[in-house]
Amino acid sequence: MCGIVAYIGGQNATPIIVNGLKKLEYRGYDSAGVAVLQNGKIEVRRDAGKIARLEALIAEQPLSGSIGIGHTRWATHGAPNQQNAHPHLSSNGEIVIVHNGIVENYLSLRDELLAEGAVFHSETDTETIVFLIERYFAVTQDLAKAVQLTMKRVKGAHGIVVMSAKEPDKLLAARLGNAGGVAIGRGNGEMFIASDLPAIVEHTREITFLENGQMAVVTRQGVSIQTLDGQKVPAQIQHIPWDPVSAEKGNYRHFMQKEIHEQVRSLSDTMIGRIDFDDYRITLPDLRLDAAGARGIKRIFITACGTALHAGLVGKIIIEHLTRIPVEVMVASEFRYIDPIVDSDTVVLAISQSGETADTLAAMEEGRRKGAKLWSIVNAIGSQAMRSADGAIAMQVGPEIGVASTKAFTAPLVDLYMLAVYLADLRGNINPAKRFELIRDLLMVPTLAGKTLEHEPEVEKAAAKYKDMRSVLYLGRGINMPIAYEGALKLKEISYIHAEGYPAGEMKHGPIALIDQDLPVVVIAPKDAWYEKMISQVEQAKARGGKVIAVATEGDALIPTLVDEVLWVPPVPWLLSPILTSIPLQLFAYHIATQLGLDVDQPRNLAKSVTVE
Repeated sequence: MCGIVAYIGGQNATPIIVNGLKKLEYRGYDSAGVAVLQNGKIEVRRDAGKIARLEALIAEQPLSGSIGIGHTRWATHGAPNQQNAHPHLSSNGEIVIVHNGIVENYLSLRDELLAEGAVFHSETDTETIVFLIERYFAVTQDLAKAVQLTMKRVKGAHGIVVMSAKEPDKLLAARLGNAGGVAIGRGNGEMFIASDLPAIVEHTREITFLENGQMAVVTRQGVSIQTLDGQKVPAQIQHIPWDPVSAEKGNYRHFMQKEIHEQVRSLSDTMIGRIDFDDYRITLPDLRLDAAGARGIKRIFITACGTALHAGLVGKIIIEHLTRIPVEVMVASEFRYIDPIVDSDTVVLAISQSGETADTLAAMEEGRRKGAKLWSIVNAIGSQAMRSADGAIAMQVGPEIGVASTKAFTAPLVDLYMLAVYLADLRGNINPAKRFELIRDLLMVPTLAGKTLEHEPEVEKAAAKYKDMRSVLYLGRGINMPIAYEGALKLKEISYIHAEGYPAGEMKHGPIALIDQDLPVVVIAPKDAWYEKMISQVEQAKARGGKVIAVATEGDALIPTLVDEVLWVPPVPWLLSPILTSIPLQLFAYHIATQLGLDVDQPRNLAKSVTVE
């Protein structure tokens, strides 16, 4: 959740760090701070609230130096105020730290340190880390050894960056568990550290990622990596092909609106390099799979959280339909606690935009422990979920800044479709003619997404009519049942209006009791195998005085005579329809939230990457 940025080089670190923190605002935060080594002394500026308040504080009390660290914090221990904001100093003021994660044993460590005379100045668990580093540095006179000893004492998952006035020519970064990424960027006589790539990609695209249990010593000249046991590890450099401009709003009011419209491109981008047009075949080389391996798969578990989970529910239907492999979809936070039946013939497929979601990574670890093959579908190149998997599919959609995921929802729908076609082909479930048809259908999708977006003015008008509703019911069937869940989630996330997604057939088993003139019902009713059943749901809702908003297929003459509003999508083969039906619901939620004057890109209480349980 929290954001980290650090710099060492020949420039003034302060503006580089502050601008980097701005690029991480999408993660969500409630305080921000910067520490810079200025004239041999560590100077800290921090405050609650947005980065603008930090900038004002720095303007009043200027801060300049060539090495520094910064942080945006989402409160866990202690209220979001100035004293709890990061960075945190050691007792003697000579060591400073920024930290992502939760010290699970901080109470016992705090008692231990209090007994030694430590004086705590915040309510955070982070101070226990910096006080331990201070203690071990006093004994070893070596910052790297002090950090190593400290990381062996703390429990939980952590990402930290440490700076010391005693060793002013280096930064120390360490990662333990799955508390979010630590990316180290190389420049010319300067180095950058960040918890997420948008913070530093404008400065460098040559990135080294820290793995679990590793520590980096970063100087102006480069980086050396070692395990927390002191064993040296070669630094693997990855080139990140992101354009910094893609992380800017451009002419859009919000990042979310921009990212909704970027789906025409992102849907194409996630196909790049995966379609062989000579014989119309899907190729997924990063899965490292052959025909024998594909035929040996007996079961697939899809595990994910939130929006990614809804994508997995769609993927289950597509994969089972085309491959006949049984697929189970499980909330990642529950996976490791229910003793799932997993063995060497099972694939555990994790879906994650960030690739650093703590629960999803834990589910992958459980799959590994039980002997499963691990796959991941991830947007963040080089993330933990990608690196720890046996095979991966990169979404290839570039940074997604808005907290409410949009293009990183529709892209994995394409990836799951390609995966299903790929597996079906390897296993002999489809013939060349069917494969051609499936790929031809897929290639239509970006254009159809563009046609769907042309209806935005109509969606905006519908949003204006319903922006004052306090609750709404979303209904879907078959492959669009998960889109009811996703549509409801989008509305909840950014408008704070209560919404629930239900299988349409379950309406009569409880939710129908809620329907009256004050409860709008959104139905996903494209022309597919479930269309007549959805019409029945519409009529039942209308019979009880409900207002009905329908997502429907262009050319449908019946739907407009039955409902109050129609959100149109173009005709599309049913396996691909969720990609299109989700888009008007994204727009509907977006325009309701903007008309209510809410912060669409950074909704309250939410963060882009959930790196703690």
